[in-house]
Amino acid sequence: MTANRLPPGLLEQLGQLSTCLVASAIETFDVRLRNTGFADSGVRCIFEDFPPMVGYAATARIRTADPPMEGHSYYDRTDWWNHILTMPAPRVVVIEDMDNPPGLGAFVGEVHANILLALGCLGLVTNGAVRDLPGVRSTGFQVFARNVSVSHGYAHVFDFGGTVEVGHLKVKPGQLIHADRHGVEMIPTEVAERIPQAAREIQEKREHLIGLCRSADFSVEKMRQAIHEKRKSK
Repeated sequence: MTANRLPPGLLEQLGQLSTCLVASAIETFDVRLRNTGFADSGVRCIFEDFPPMVGYAATARIRTADPPMEGHSYYDRTDWWNHILTMPAPRVVVIEDMDNPPGLGAFVGEVHANILLALGCLGLVTNGAVRDLPGVRSTGFQVFARNVSVSHGYAHVFDFGGTVEVGHLKVKPGQLIHADRHGVEMIPTEVAERIPQAAREIQEKREHLIGLCRSADFSVEKMRQAIHEKRKSK
């Protein structure tokens, strides 16, 4: 799949917005159901103090519980690095752990975080495990994962470049990923350029409602009226 490359300046703008605000902005365009497009809480942010991450997905599937059919090391399948480089930068690696349950071993630790950074990746999203957290944190590489593991087990890539599913979010190569301490979502490229303006308008309305809540002359009726006017302006 060929990614729809967006202007770098737009990605920078999206990177200044929280996932919650972006999700609310996406809802205004009615391009997908409101219970889709984001990962569930089974995929959590590991470094919550890191800024939002925006990049194009490069996908792979792994197993960690059983040995690979061929080879003995998780470095034996380095051909998937070539797939990563076919995606526009900045990149986000999205890895589905196919074990049941996932997360016995960790594919990405300090070494792989550095490799992926060298390949233009900002971070990892996985339904599996990660390890070596202090070493990974020091690189600035962001991680979203199901759990932490002490070992890589038999971690190995067995295919890449297809649709993966993490936290009930289906991701295709090249799709735009937006993630922060709240979680992971996919931004539809057809509305991406309109999101910053929609987000600003939503934020202004939120600030108006919050200001009313904190004002000395707050009343339930005034709040009802403000919310009614907010809905009318959509």
